[in-house]
Amino acid sequence: MVEFYSCRVPGFRNQDPLHRELGVLLSSCMHNRPQVGSSFLVTVKFGVVFPHNEIGTDSEAIKSYAVGVDRDLKADHMLIYDHVLGVDPNLHHGWSGPYDKDVAFHEPFTVFAFMAAVTETVEFATSVLVLPQRQTALVAKQAAELAILSNYRLRMGIGTGWNDVEYEALDVPFEHRGSRQAEQVELMRKLWTDDSLLYEGRFHTVSHASILPRPERAIPIWFGGIAPPLLRRCALLGDGWFPLGTPNEQSARAIETMRKVREEHGLSWKEFGIQAQAQYRGGTPERWKRHARRWADLGCTHLAIATHNAGNTTVEQHLEAARRYLDAVR
Repeated sequence: MVEFYSCRVPGFRNQDPLHRELGVLLSSCMHNRPQVGSSFLVTVKFGVVFPHNEIGTDSEAIKSYAVGVDRDLKADHMLIYDHVLGVDPNLHHGWSGPYDKDVAFHEPFTVFAFMAAVTETVEFATSVLVLPQRQTALVAKQAAELAILSNYRLRMGIGTGWNDVEYEALDVPFEHRGSRQAEQVELMRKLWTDDSLLYEGRFHTVSHASILPRPERAIPIWFGGIAPPLLRRCALLGDGWFPLGTPNEQSARAIETMRKVREEHGLSWKEFGIQAQAQYRGGTPERWKRHARRWADLGCTHLAIATHNAGNTTVEQHLEAARRYLDAVR
């Protein structure tokens, strides 16, 4: 965790063109953030991204990575990506997705439960779980169990996904996934608190039932995405946001949109989190620092380094790459 003290906001003098371009937006985004004199203070927590496609399937290697992140790097959090299936691009003509059947994705709840047993402080965050394609009551049960066994180190990042082939295989309609997601969040929170629940929604029915064990604390739910309906849903229902892009004008506008929505509905902005990511590939200590400061200027609270797709082939190399980044920005 590091505290960034930026230069004074008005005028954004002596800053790069990106900051000058975003001057008005940044001033708005910093509204209600902690203030220190005429400079603003943003506390950023630094973490890592689980190298899903390069870690392999050796349980000892995955254990070593988790222990290294927790005890040696002392990272605040670990993100994990989620996809259940990948498409065969040779048989889906014109396929242009960012991943396919040859890209490995470890199952988030299973991996984090495994890691929880060998770690003590690192927080686990899904980035993001494609929630609408999963059974809501089962996800609520899995999340509750993981939260309990990890001593409440779970932060649920959720998204709606984009791969209709994946939805088809999981026997869930691709349409209305945004509305389904909103109802899922409402239902999960009720399942985590209610002893006997009668729920009749558009997509779900629960007839006087619930789950047990239930978590003793609230499980944070953060949303990922950039579409306008998603941003409104995130502002009203979420505890935080996973941006898809860089610290640019689009991100600034998205943050300002959510801040205004929360303000209009009497919801606090101070406790709302923003989880960004950085890439190790092509980076240098100075570039990483500038990138981190730009996110901090936008009000980012969490920032994780992705070390995959950068030529790292072993656990040791991934940990060392993460160490270089963390040493540069913390």
